[in-house]
Amino acid sequence: MEFKIEHTWDEFPVIHEPVTIGIKPTKEGVLMQVSAPFFNDPPAPAGDPGKPFPGLWDYEVVEAFFLCEGSEQYLEVELCPHGQHLLLLLSGRRNAWKQELDLVFDVTRGESRWAGTAHIPWSYFPAGVDRFNAYAIHGSGERRAYEALYPVPQSEIHVGQQPDFHRLEYFKPFSFEGLMGEDWMQPESDLWMKTMPGK
Repeated sequence: MEFKIEHTWDEFPVIHEPVTIGIKPTKEGVLMQVSAPFFNDPPAPAGDPGKPFPGLWDYEVVEAFFLCEGSEQYLEVELCPHGQHLLLLLSGRRNAWKQELDLVFDVTRGESRWAGTAHIPWSYFPAGVDRFNAYAIHGSGERRAYEALYPVPQSEIHVGQQPDFHRLEYFKPFSFEGLMGEDWMQPESDLWMKTMPGK
């Protein structure tokens, strides 16, 4: 399953080679593969490569969101070309209850492009994932660019509106069963069942 981010968050075409995200379910979890232009703007975060970095969304990053529409529970995965990552578990729009999860994330980077592979365990995914969106961010100041796989339609943009990647109503249908077979069942997550507030 492959997705290309070809528009800005407000539905204008991007002016560079689009970011590509590949999603491949495995027995242990999901293999997420990113291929993207490397802007090197902003400069690298101060954190160590291979480690979680809070506030990574303020840097150059590619993000994927896996949502269960009925429960509004979702996993946010942020990957940086400099090797840092940030994973958040959210229950309700923008309500993160766990973050900075460990991740096996490998990056290769050239002068103009980067590629990353993240191994995301099933325990990080909420039950019943059925919606998806993906984003890319780069640039500083007035050059800051926000791009979306499924953008907000131009007809629904109002004056002064800012990019918001947690507009869950614009996420589109997504199915692991389509890749794994209709009889496949998403593994249960002890992390979500035992750690979520109220459980």
